[in-house]
Parts: sequence; C-alpha cells; structure tokens
Amino acid sequence: MATWPSRHPTAARNLGWTTTALAALLVIAALLLPNAWPALRPNRFLRLPAEAIVGAVILLSLPRRPRTALAAVSGVALGVLTVLNFLDMGFREYLGRGFNLVLDWELLDDAQSYMADSMGGTVAAVAAIAVVLLVVALLVVMALATVRVADFLARNASVASRGTLIAGTVWILCAALGIQISGMPVAADRTVDTLKMQVRRVQDTLRDEAAFAKEAKADTFGGTPGSQLVPDLRGKDVIFTFIESYGRSAIEDPIMAPGVDKTLDTSTEALTKAGFHAKSGWLTSATYGGSSWLGHSSFLSGLWIDNQQRFRTVMASDRLSLTKAFQKTGAWDTVGVMPGIQKGWPEQQYYGLDKVYNAFQLDYQGPKFSWSTMPDQYALEAFQRQVHGKKRDKPLMSEVILTSSHQPWSPIPKMVGWDELGDGSIFDGIQKAGTNPSSVMADSTKSREEYGKSIQYSVTSLTQWLERYGSDDTVMVFLGDHQPIARVSGDNASRDVPVSIVAKDPKVLDKISSWNWTDGLKPAHNAPVWKMNAFRDRFLLAYGSTPHPTKN
Repeated sequence: MATWPSRHPTAARNLGWTTTALAALLVIAALLLPNAWPALRPNRFLRLPAEAIVGAVILLSLPRRPRTALAAVSGVALGVLTVLNFLDMGFREYLGRGFNLVLDWELLDDAQSYMADSMGGTVAAVAAIAVVLLVVALLVVMALATVRVADFLARNASVASRGTLIAGTVWILCAALGIQISGMPVAADRTVDTLKMQVRRVQDTLRDEAAFAKEAKADTFGGTPGSQLVPDLRGKDVIFTFIESYGRSAIEDPIMAPGVDKTLDTSTEALTKAGFHAKSGWLTSATYGGSSWLGHSSFLSGLWIDNQQRFRTVMASDRLSLTKAFQKTGAWDTVGVMPGIQKGWPEQQYYGLDKVYNAFQLDYQGPKFSWSTMPDQYALEAFQRQVHGKKRDKPLMSEVILTSSHQPWSPIPKMVGWDELGDGSIFDGIQKAGTNPSSVMADSTKSREEYGKSIQYSVTSLTQWLERYGSDDTVMVFLGDHQPIARVSGDNASRDVPVSIVAKDPKVLDKISSWNWTDGLKPAHNAPVWKMNAFRDRFLLAYGSTPHPTKN
C-alpha cells in the first residue's frame, strides 16, 4: 500500500520544508529570546545569533549518531534556558528582579498558593498542571527541532557549509562595524550572555551567603543590656504595623494618588482632632512587588535582606531585632497579630514575640478576600478585643501585619460600623458584591485603580482604630513593606515606601525632630529617604538606647 508521501510527493515535500523552516525559526527565536517582557519586540528577533553559527559548524563536522545525540541534548538545554528566560520575565514583572537558580525555586510554591487563594484551588491546580505540561512539551519540541535542523544541515552539507561560512563572515563584520537594525546590533550572542548571567548569579549568591553570615554577627546593639534599650519609651504601648504593598506609587501616581492622598489628609485631620500628631518619611525597601517578609526582616533586623538565603541566615541568628529589643527589656509584653499566617511560624522566636495570633486565632467567621484571610478592620478589632484592650501589668509592644491591600486587590472590603463587626459575617455580602479577581488582574488600569482603593481602605482602618482605641501612651509606627508589582507601580519605579510615627505625647515626636520628616501622614516628595535597614539603629538611638556592639 502506497504511503501518504508517495501518493502526495509535492505536499509531502512542502510539508517537510515548512516543518524544517519552523524548526529553524524556533531554535533561532529561543537563541534570541530576551528575559524581560518590555524587551519582547520584533527588532530583538532580527539578529544573527553567533551560537547558531557555531552550532552549525560543530554539527556539520560530526557523524550521524553523535550529531543526533548532541543536537537533542542541545535542544533540551536550549529549552531549559528558554524556561529560565520566562522565569526571569515573571520575576522581573512581579518582584523587580531576575530568577535566582539557587534560592527561588521555593517561591514557585508560594506563587501556586497565591493563585489558589486568588482564583480558587481548581484553577490553581489546572494552571500548575498546564505549566508542567508546557515545560515538558517545550523541552521535547526544542529537542526535536534541533535534531531536524541538524539532519537538514547534514543532508545539504555542501550548501550548509557555504551558508555557515557566509553567516560567520557577516557576523564578524557586523560586530566589528557595530551595524544595527532598529536600534539593535545585528551580531548577537544572547544565549552566551544568558549563560554568563546565570553563572554569575549563582557565584554571587554563594559568595554572598558566606559574607552575609559574617555581616549578621556584627551588631551595634548586640551586647546592650535590656535596661539600656529604648528607655525613653518606657510605659508606652508601641505598635509596629506593616501595610501590604503600601508604596510611594500610592501617593504619587496620577491614577492612585488623588484618592490615597485625600485619605491621608483626612486621616491626618481626624487624628489631630483626637490629639495625635504624626511625622512621615520614606524608606527604600529591600524587596519589590512581593516577598513581604524580606521587607519586614530588613526593617526589624537592621540588615539588608533582599533574598531568601539572607532571610534564613538572620532567622537562625541571635541578632537583635527591633521587636525583640522590647522583649529583652522585660518591661513589655510582646505580641504579633498576623492574619496572613496560616501555618507554623518559627520566625516568632527571632522576632521576640511572646504570643502570635494567626489567621485561625482571631475568631473570624467571614469570607476571605482573595489572598487576604480577613479584612484589616476586623483584624484590628480582634487585636483590640483579644489583646490591646485587656488589662495587663506591663505595656504592650505589638507587631501587626495588615493584608487587605495584598494583590490581586479584588474584591476589596469596605468599612462598616466598628460595633457591627461581630464575627466578620457582615462581610459576606460585601465580598460577593466585589469585583472579580481575574477581571482586575487582566487590566492594568483597573489594577491600579483597585490597588489605590485597597490602600485607602487599609489606611482608614488603621487610623480609625487609632482614633477609637489609642491613648496618651500609644505610639504607632506604620509603613509599607514594598511597592506593588510593576503592572501597578510602573516600569523602573522606585522601591520607596512611606513610613509614619504617630503619638499623642509630644516628647515622642520631639525625639525624632532631627530626622526632618514631614508633619502628618503623607511624606513630602523630597522628605528624607533611608534604606529600610537603617531604621532599627536610628529608632533605638532616638529613644535612648546605648550601643554595645558585638563584632563578627
């Protein structure tokens, strides 16, 4: 029986040529693929990759079996580099940095959990399976494509050799003369650059691990006895509060700023009427778009913690955190209110918290709002009911992490009467009437609008709680942990976040008068900017702590 190619030779020949051309285009596209979404432009693919020329030379020199094996292995390797480029794109978009081969694999599990919380467990599971299948398919297809191109070169060795020689000559001339097309050099070695970049990241990570371990041991206040820590805050209830994704863009971006700035102004006026005063400045976060724990730990440890290895090193150390300084005095009870924590949290020991209230210990019976387990207003009221409002022998130092402004900013809670909060069931209708996360995530403008609203909600919840429950002895420090993702904050946005200190006692703010912060809750555009890790030592010094350094 005649085969299809023998019965349709022209169609078979055309199909073969088309398949080979597509295989070649796929290989060249993979060799030229950039690692950032904004760089995905046509001019990036109108270049001549040196790796393709060198690969053709090597493949033409080999017998069939070694050629096929090398082509297949090269295809798989090129597929892996393609996956790394896409991971780089995703990490740059959401975290403002490239993917780290050594440290970032565990963050993929966090991404899957975030998807489950935002879009539902079924969608997350299907998406995870689809990604795995796509990766496997990419590796297989890339291997088949390189093998097909290698076979084509071998069948047409004479023409392929001349073409490779010409291509090599053109590449050398273009490189020497700096010839460009649409602003991009024609001569490209993108894959070599990618390999160098990945190797350099791994080397830098391994070197940083050893260097940072030494750095973490040197502590300005490591040997300070408890009696000499924050003496000027004795008797005060001190609250450190992080507002998720509260960044400079919320205050200065033309879409988000009008609503957020109005909220800050209104809140400043309301707090002033209640007898409170505030000063505000800027801190540059160690993270961007996510990985909030890196911002928290940089702020509280006094170290620049911008990757997971640094975080693990500090958490396993005895370096003094800002919150633990209060515990060390013996003059405060220390608690954490962490509605975003839904599993064991061993970091409690490092932060010096006597008790931590997680998502399951705040008695919330209402609906989740995507990733956020409960509205900020409820979390704060639960903090008041279970912790802050109770009589105690010592003042209270609290770390509170608010979550309602966590992406995808949909649906967003609304303020309700504080006396109506109950067990949180009142939020059922608000959650059901809210926007759909998928529609917000797919629309950049909508994301920015909803993000701004979420910041307004979080700030309003916090400042109303302070008006309602704050006293003459309340001192609150609140700040953002990082900027929102680039889709909201914009490409090349700063990593700055607002920070404010609020108190009724004028002596508290007098202690930081030399900082030149802005009066009120909204820092001026030109207010001082410090790296986030600088805050711990400045705060401890401002409130009377005596340095007793330990050395590395």
